[in-house]
Amino acid sequence: MRHPVDGAIPGNGPGDPARSAEPSYTAGGTGLAPRNAAAAREAVTHLLASWPSGPAAKGLAEVVVADALLVTSELVTNAFRHGGGLTGFTAELTGEGLLLAVADASTDAPVTSPHPPRTAHVGGYGWPLVCRLAERVSITFHPGGKRITALIALT
Repeated sequence: MRHPVDGAIPGNGPGDPARSAEPSYTAGGTGLAPRNAAAAREAVTHLLASWPSGPAAKGLAEVVVADALLVTSELVTNAFRHGGGLTGFTAELTGEGLLLAVADASTDAPVTSPHPPRTAHVGGYGWPLVCRLAERVSITFHPGGKRITALIALT
């Protein structure tokens, strides 16, 4: 059973893994995408802290929560900064961990910019961080944009 928070991504079909068929517990759900990365982090924090019988009830390590919030922040920030705007957001606790789905208006894949050793460079670190911290990451392209789904293990 999945537990969605803070909106569904428009246009997903009933069998889409980013949509919950049975939302028996919702934390902070507004039906709208968060207005910024801070609002997305707040929704995820609320979900992790208040889910009554899931992994959060056993006490998550601070580093696990920090990783989940960093991935949330990076995906949402990149949707606004590089993706033409955030068009959808879901955060769900599943049996595997925290499942995030972030949709934006760009059909361009995330870019990893190589940095020469020992050079100061601003930007380009977010996507590699997401890929390193997430158990699984996938990108689904659709007309008018893409959806990035990331699973963060909570153990």
